Amino acid sequence: MPAHDFGSSVELALSASNHLFNARNASRYVAQVLQGVNTVATKIEGTEHPFTGVEPARLKERVAAVDLDLPLEDTAAALAELEDVYLRDAVYFHDPKYAAHLNCPVVIPALVGEAILSAVNSSMDTWDQSAGATMIERRLIDWTAGRLQLGSAADGVFTSGGSQSNLQALLIARNHAVAVLRRETANAALRLPLLLDRLRIFASADSHFSIQKSASMLGLGYDAVISVPCTADHRMDPAALAAALVEATDAGLVPMAIVGTAGTTDFGSVDPLREIAALSRTYDSWFHVDAAYGGGLIVSSRYRNLLAGVGLADSVTVDFHKTFFQPVSSSALLVRDAAMLRHVTYYADYLNPESAAKAEIPNQVDKSIQTTRRFDALKLWMTLRVIGADGIGALFDEAIDLAARVGGLLAADPDFELETDPQLSTLVFRYRPTADGVPVTEDVADALNPAIRAAVFATGQAVVAGTRVNGRQYLKFTLLNAEATLEDIAEIVELLRCAGAQLLAVNKKDNA
Repeated sequence: MPAHDFGSSVELALSASNHLFNARNASRYVAQVLQGVNTVATKIEGTEHPFTGVEPARLKERVAAVDLDLPLEDTAAALAELEDVYLRDAVYFHDPKYAAHLNCPVVIPALVGEAILSAVNSSMDTWDQSAGATMIERRLIDWTAGRLQLGSAADGVFTSGGSQSNLQALLIARNHAVAVLRRETANAALRLPLLLDRLRIFASADSHFSIQKSASMLGLGYDAVISVPCTADHRMDPAALAAALVEATDAGLVPMAIVGTAGTTDFGSVDPLREIAALSRTYDSWFHVDAAYGGGLIVSSRYRNLLAGVGLADSVTVDFHKTFFQPVSSSALLVRDAAMLRHVTYYADYLNPESAAKAEIPNQVDKSIQTTRRFDALKLWMTLRVIGADGIGALFDEAIDLAARVGGLLAADPDFELETDPQLSTLVFRYRPTADGVPVTEDVADALNPAIRAAVFATGQAVVAGTRVNGRQYLKFTLLNAEATLEDIAEIVELLRCAGAQLLAVNKKDNA
């Protein structure tokens, strides 16, 4: 056994204890956190573009050069180093020329909440670790369920994001379907795996990929998800859904769940929820609404009607870190019938014994597929208490209005093709200019648009997304910044146009 210098170990422990957050170190905590806050504020004030354009290899080299076994002398030194390995080359969502993914600029009250929840560090699994935090989360779940009009028996729990919320919803749907199957005498003694083969999930062709991933993780397989065609506006076609349900049931399959999307990732389209709900009742299927994106409409003063029918759902996903302007992560799963959460409940004597549930001790782990879980609800609580629901809704409404104006701009531009009119705050389009009155070919456009996106990203002046529609390459704006203007987005359009023209010129020269 190697010799050990216990004296040195004690000294290290004493030194390290100066960094523990406690009453003795409260002033140290304030000073060091303020250093971090000031560093970020200074960076934000001086940042003129959403990105620097750094290449992965260069940044990897800088990060790899850090000796993690050799600590720096103090927090100031660590923050200086962080500028080099992170802050300088971070992608800044607050910048009006960030228009790529469903990342929102965040509101300051939520950042205050983030600082508090990180310091107190409540764990949301049991009452004896969270107390007041449990009650705040439960109150926000009730508030959200009320806004969704899910009824007085509704309940839910905060999660890490839309993918986890969708997974938990489909886990509940699966277990509910299995419970129904076990009522048949022939199935009563069968283990779970033997009951899964017939189960199917129906979702639109434009639904989120987490539906397929959830099906795989739940033991159903990717092919258990039946893709339902959409209408021209990228909403699920109820007639196609009805036909798919007939075909599946005629083949002896069980429609375990139907997933309606309220705000698809690419188009922001909201499926016809009332019609889907009616079909789900006809086939005794679980009706889940993925409103990770469109959930923000519950606080909208002008577009709330787009969510018509969401209150008919058996479960709903809402991402507060998308259209409620919260820092990642902050999502929730809501269920119409609180009793259905029993499908994810497991009692452990060392944590949440069944006796605690019988004594009505509010252990949130009884509702969650996570055990240790952050008090992310505090960020939304602080936001509602400072800005208010109407204020949050006004921010989302501004983003939706901006998308409509940008849609008009693109539709009138002969160099661009708008795939469909915007429905929320996303726009799918492509650069396809004409030469001698004839648009460049589809194949040329397919090669051109991803190259345009990469070229603009490399400059760091703007960040846009890309996607495929009917096998063809497109660009995408996701607009969630209420302070971005039409002029800001028009400048991005010009960057895309210039990059496209340069790429076409080079291609023409190479082929001459």
